[in-house]
Amino acid sequence: MQESVLSSEFSSSPDLVEKLYRLGTTKDYSEGDIILDENASIRAIPIVMKGMIKVIRTEEDGREILLYYIKSGESCIMSFLGGMHNEKSIVKAEVEEDAEILFLPVDQASLFIKEHPEWLDYIFRLYHKRFEELLDIINAIAFKKVDQRLLNLLRKKSEITGSEKIITTHEQLANELGTARVVVSRLLKQLEEEGTVKLGRNKILLLKKDNL
Repeated sequence: MQESVLSSEFSSSPDLVEKLYRLGTTKDYSEGDIILDENASIRAIPIVMKGMIKVIRTEEDGREILLYYIKSGESCIMSFLGGMHNEKSIVKAEVEEDAEILFLPVDQASLFIKEHPEWLDYIFRLYHKRFEELLDIINAIAFKKVDQRLLNLLRKKSEITGSEKIITTHEQLANELGTARVVVSRLLKQLEEEGTVKLGRNKILLLKKDNL
C-alpha cells in the first residue's frame, strides 16, 4: 500500500521515494486521534499513506471550523509552512478515518526542496489545492446560509469516502461548520423531510436527487 501511494505521487523520482521511507517514521492512528494540536511545535511533516485526516481551526470563542481534508498521498501544507519557519501550529489535525501516516522530519523536508524538483512541485500543488479550498470556505461563510453549507459538507464527505453513507454525528457536523448542534439537527430534519437525506444513528444517507 505504502509503495503504491508514494510511487504514484513521485513516479519520476524513485530516489525520493526511497529517501522518504528511509528517513520518515510511519505510525498508525485511529479515528478521533489528534496528530497535531494548535500551538504545538512542528517537528515533522505528515504524509497520509492511507485513511484521512481533517484540519480544524479553533476560534477565540471556542468554536471550531473545518478547513480541509487530507487524503491518501497528501500532506498538510500548513504543517509544512509552519515547520519551515519554526512556528507553532495554528491548526489541529484530527483523524477522520483510521490512518497510517508517514512523518518526515522538518529539516529533511526543507532539504528535499533543493535536492528534488518533484518534491517542490508536490508542495506547490498542495498549496494551490488548499488555497482554493480555503477560498471556498471563506465564500461559504460570507455568502451561504448554514443549510447550504451543511449540504455541501455532506456532499464533500460523500465524495471523499466514495459512499453515500456518511458516518458522523450531529455534534461533529456542528463543530466542523462552527455552529450549534441544535441548528444542525433541525436542518438535517428539514433535509430528510425534503427527501435529500435519510437519517440513522450516527449515520446519514445522502440520497441521489436530480438537483444534487
